[in-house]
Amino acid sequence: MTVAGRVRRESVRMQAAELFEQEVKPPEVARRLRVSLKSAYQWHQLWREGGVGALASRGPSGSRCRLSPRCLEKLAAYLEQGPAAHGWVEDQVWTAARVAMLIGRKFHVSCSVSGATRLMHRLGFSPQVPARRVAERDEQAVTAWKEATWAEVKGPGRPAGATSASRTKQASPADRPEAGPGDDADTPRS
Repeated sequence: MTVAGRVRRESVRMQAAELFEQEVKPPEVARRLRVSLKSAYQWHQLWREGGVGALASRGPSGSRCRLSPRCLEKLAAYLEQGPAAHGWVEDQVWTAARVAMLIGRKFHVSCSVSGATRLMHRLGFSPQVPARRVAERDEQAVTAWKEATWAEVKGPGRPAGATSASRTKQASPADRPEAGPGDDADTPRS
């Protein structure tokens, strides 16, 4: 959930608390605030048990970041240096897997690939997907295959005039009527 979404959710919960204090029933709260009936009843239960404070946000859910703010600053600096500075010389691409590995090497903290992706976004970076080619790729052989073998395998294709929108029956000029209703050239159109 985005920060704006969390703020809106918090605001709606506080509005619900105000309505509960005015003895407005949960179905009416749900209708007025455009939330589900289930949410309104859950909020009402929390409000009855703990008041307005029970509806306050407890912050974002999920596990907290295992890197301190200082470590996050260091990670951003490492990312700025580029992959080559950390041993990845084949291309200048920060993949999420590489960042997860870098976090493990530098901070001795295990991090999933998805966690590394979230950290990168948090620091203003985006993971890249490298365009890789096989090291043994022979461009001349590929070109020769495309010119010789692919032309044979592909086949000639469909003739230009035999296309049809129907999957069951090919179009044929012989199947078309000479003149259909409304095709009379002498009849003026209105």
